[in-house]
Amino acid sequence: MTTNAYILGDSAVVLWGISSRERIRRQLAACPEVRIVEDPAVLANGDSALLLRADYLFEVRTITALLERLGLLMHEDRAAAAHVPAAQVPAALVALQGEDGRGGDARQLPGFDAQALQAFEGTLRRTDPPTLAPLNESDRAALSNRLYGSAYKGITDLVTKFWWPRPAKRVVAWCAERHITPNAVTMTGVLLMVFAGWCFYEGFHVTGLIAGWIMTFLDTVDGKLARVTVLSSRFGHLLDHGMDILHPPFWYWLWGLSLASPPALLGQDAQTLYIALFAGYIGGRIAEGLFHQLGDLALFTWRPFDAYFRLITARRNPCMILLTAFTLIGRPDWAFLAVVIWTVGTTGVLMVRLLQGFVVRLISGPLVSWMQDAKAAEQAYPRAYRTFSTTRSAYGDG
Repeated sequence: MTTNAYILGDSAVVLWGISSRERIRRQLAACPEVRIVEDPAVLANGDSALLLRADYLFEVRTITALLERLGLLMHEDRAAAAHVPAAQVPAALVALQGEDGRGGDARQLPGFDAQALQAFEGTLRRTDPPTLAPLNESDRAALSNRLYGSAYKGITDLVTKFWWPRPAKRVVAWCAERHITPNAVTMTGVLLMVFAGWCFYEGFHVTGLIAGWIMTFLDTVDGKLARVTVLSSRFGHLLDHGMDILHPPFWYWLWGLSLASPPALLGQDAQTLYIALFAGYIGGRIAEGLFHQLGDLALFTWRPFDAYFRLITARRNPCMILLTAFTLIGRPDWAFLAVVIWTVGTTGVLMVRLLQGFVVRLISGPLVSWMQDAKAAEQAYPRAYRTFSTTRSAYGDG
């Protein structure tokens, strides 16, 4: 099915370094089987037409959600966008260009607002209506905050969720103003990752931790920069996520190798601990991957418990807290042991959750996230919903 897309008008409001028309172009490039046309007369050649006003702010999921249904996307009493069969393009253009938004034949087109679109987003593990807002210079700061906040995961580790949003926002703005690409930030993180690993191996634990913390911070910056500037790429995605998945256990292993006295726990030698470390880390990742087969959801979005557990599970940032805390009291050997224990222990919890999910799947069918129905989630789990539906500090001015 071919969908021709046409951008109407323009806006002088520039957000995160790019114009509205350019933002929409980049967003449409992320939508398969959508072709941008410059002449509205060409819209009749496709199966359907997507019309977007450039004086409105969208996000990619607003557009993809609109592509799944036909009609006018309304903001209050104005039509901001439309997805219609080719034969209804004239009526849709009248609606988008007219004063009342629903004049003439446009009254026959179904209208709906962003609140009617799917709020739950599994990729970013949050519940928030897709962005749709008029572009006004007086609202520029609020709209910039909205874009940044909507780029943030709702369910993630405690460092990313509570520590990084505000400082990362300043760095993202600095990079956007200077047209620094997300891939450039990611490559800087790769260099820091390698340097930190070398420092851990050589026993320069404090220096390695400083480099590691900067790297984890940049890991937040590159993703948010990619989303607010709509510059995500397949290479950048693979590099960023591949790096995130592969390096943590090697950091801990190199840390263990640096210790003058091989660590031991409950009579187990260092080699056994290294095996337990890698087995625990890989086992946790496998549990998360297998959970996707039980329903259209991630493990950490199944129940509120899982969302809270994601804050502290043995991913890189919580383990970095352990390494830092024990290093500050002069016990890097305890730091290594703490990471091993935490990795094995939290993976045990994930395996139990996988088994429980499998049983529920057999009895009740595919699993559904507690956040799938936003209103029901807010009523049933108000505190968890406030915590995980979005990362609220990412929307502030700080």
